[in-house]
Amino acid sequence: MPSTNLKGDEDSFPIVMELPSTLTAVDAFRRLSNLPHMIYFDSGVGFGRLGRYSFIAADPFDWIQQCDIEFGPLGELQSRVDQYQAASRKDLPPFQGGLAGLFGYELGRSLERIPVPRMTDFPIPALAIGFYDVVIAFDHEQDQTWLISQGFPEKELSARRRRAQERITQFLNWLENPPQATSTNEKYPINSLAPQFDVGLGEVTSNLSAINYQHMIERAVEYIHAGDVFQVNLSQRLLCPAKTSSPELYLKLRKRNPAPYAGYFDLGDWQICSSSPECFLQVRDHWAETRPIKGTRGRTHSPEADLFTGNELQLSEKDRAENVMIVDLMRNDFSRVCTSDSVHVAEFCQVETYAHVKHLVSSVRGELAPNATPLDLLRACFPGGSITGAPKIRAMEIIAELEPTARGAYCGSLGYLGFNGQMDSSILIRTITAGGGWWQMPVGGGIVAQSDPQDEYRETWHKARGMIASLDL
Repeated sequence: MPSTNLKGDEDSFPIVMELPSTLTAVDAFRRLSNLPHMIYFDSGVGFGRLGRYSFIAADPFDWIQQCDIEFGPLGELQSRVDQYQAASRKDLPPFQGGLAGLFGYELGRSLERIPVPRMTDFPIPALAIGFYDVVIAFDHEQDQTWLISQGFPEKELSARRRRAQERITQFLNWLENPPQATSTNEKYPINSLAPQFDVGLGEVTSNLSAINYQHMIERAVEYIHAGDVFQVNLSQRLLCPAKTSSPELYLKLRKRNPAPYAGYFDLGDWQICSSSPECFLQVRDHWAETRPIKGTRGRTHSPEADLFTGNELQLSEKDRAENVMIVDLMRNDFSRVCTSDSVHVAEFCQVETYAHVKHLVSSVRGELAPNATPLDLLRACFPGGSITGAPKIRAMEIIAELEPTARGAYCGSLGYLGFNGQMDSSILIRTITAGGGWWQMPVGGGIVAQSDPQDEYRETWHKARGMIASLDL
């Protein structure tokens, strides 16, 4: 593959090579998807500033995976991060190497005293993080692509530079000669699968029947009227036997349900295929932002009716009330680690349009305190309020009581924290988790006092549309 502009002075890092713009992110994904722990942050095209950059990384030099989260794994992450620091190149996209991976929903039990889920039938790690010294970065706005190599874990300058150059050569070879799959990820037995209910979609089942789901909503509304919470997010988990390889599934998902925070991650035994529209936490030059989604409508085939749907969503008192609650929650979480006078609502209840739904989205921003790190921000905010409820801890207790199974990756986060201190992450909604011969597709929504159980059940199916379409049932 022809390449140009190898940059990097004798003592400067990273080493950077500009690649031909004819190499698309999807091309690189196809060629490198068999590498160990491949991760793809896929912003796609057509989402403005939210969709400018995509990143691909693989073959990390270090790996952390934990199912037992009783020992504060984020503290271990911080100590590892502190070993590797690198200046940010302002002329490059923000992720220039660093840690990246999955922060599963159950990681929240390492931060707060939350009950154990009623049933964990799929042992998906609560934390799976790779340390990536090489990143392929795509700027869709400028139509440019770079291969960025940091040379870690080497620390001595000459050894680090030598490794950085060797790794560039290695990735160029992999792009020219894509590695073959080393395993078939065959089915393995699930000893105790949660009871499943037919939903009228062939082999797709749910861990809740329609009546069960509506009864769960009714119980949540009772908790709200009793004053336990103002809002709680509840979900059902759809399940389907795997039909194709996980990379093939992801390519279908991104085509049927494109999103600015889409992504793919290979944990080994599990793969995450996400078409998330929601930003969880972003840090740029010590400024933090979160973009909570609350309020959803299914799209229609008529342009006039579709426009009305967006207007109706923005004027809905119920949906705006949901959004306000989560905005207030996230402002409080940000205030724990940001300077007090910097936290503000940058956007409020704006309608964003996606392939199958419209969402009501707000933005909260703040400047991190001088001694606060991006991981401190993650501790303060995880899991996101938009997929738990308010107050967050009581909402999580109710989720553990009412939902039949552990959430796993769903409602956790897929993200990166660069060696340069820049961070970006999604909320894992519209997400399929593959593993054990199964595809899992949880869908849910925020429940408030005015919630109608039947309407809430229908809303979950609006959110499932894109994922269901990618299954080719």
